[in-house]
Amino acid sequence: MPISDIRAIDMFTKAVELGSIRRAAAAQGVSPQAASKALAGLEKQLGVRLLHRTTRSIALTFEGQQFLEGVRPALATLERAIDRVRTAKDEIAGPLRIVAPRYAFKPMIWPLVDEFCRRHPQVEPHLNLNDRVGDWVLDRADLGFRIGSSPEDGVAARRLCAMQLIVCAAPAYIAAHGAPDSIEQLASHRCSVLRHSATGRVLPWLLKNEGELVSLDLPPTVSSNDADVEVEAVLAGHAIGLLSALSAAPLIRSGRLVPLLTKHVADHMSVYVYYGSRAAQPSRVRSFIDLAIERLGHSSEYVLDAGELAAAETQGRKKPRTPSRRG
Repeated sequence: MPISDIRAIDMFTKAVELGSIRRAAAAQGVSPQAASKALAGLEKQLGVRLLHRTTRSIALTFEGQQFLEGVRPALATLERAIDRVRTAKDEIAGPLRIVAPRYAFKPMIWPLVDEFCRRHPQVEPHLNLNDRVGDWVLDRADLGFRIGSSPEDGVAARRLCAMQLIVCAAPAYIAAHGAPDSIEQLASHRCSVLRHSATGRVLPWLLKNEGELVSLDLPPTVSSNDADVEVEAVLAGHAIGLLSALSAAPLIRSGRLVPLLTKHVADHMSVYVYYGSRAAQPSRVRSFIDLAIERLGHSSEYVLDAGELAAAETQGRKKPRTPSRRG
């Protein structure tokens, strides 16, 4: 049913209630002419006269009485439904559907969900984690996270922070095998590679060289389709890995990993939160987006600046350290 029909029916019931089309128009915030036009259009659509009109009063016809008795319960039900939706929109409660890449969820996104649920225990998070580029409508998402370029048209997006790709090794690896001094020397080292979890495709190493992004296909000593497993393999000293700073930053800061070839760190990708029109979002969605921006927008927690990287590499190359178990 068109919304104009609902408005015309509401005007009809209000006119009967107040005994005047003019008073009904004032109550609905429209002109008397607009109210009369809406009622005339409703009668024309129904093919019957609903009201007897004079300049001073109105009265129901027989058909008008029947129509009134039929629509009043339906309008009351509709009004209750509208009130429920408006109330729910302002409550920070109910389902929160989030889509996110699986490999970024644990280090970055789970702390957000955990904090939000502790603040608002009536929220029910529904998490869809995979590494494919999803369809906003089919995923029925309230909001999502993406790593790469800005999401497609039709959704709003907010860049949160850069995602760095850093060559890392454990102190135990450096003690046993040394550390590469150039990109060219990587081919002679034990390296790990990551396979795309959905396609199985081996992902190349991406590094920057004199401002240009270069792609390397390295023979793998260790391969996995899970970023957490790759991190564990590098921590154990089995291989050098090209790791996301989302996972590697706290491990570098705690001394458990050493960044290598730091002048070649790639930072061409970014982390985005994306969502539909912000103006129409329920409070639970708006509040979660605000928390994501507050915690991750321009955050240094998952990004290491050039000075910090260089210092960590210099220290890590000096001699193997007993790594801290924190982080």
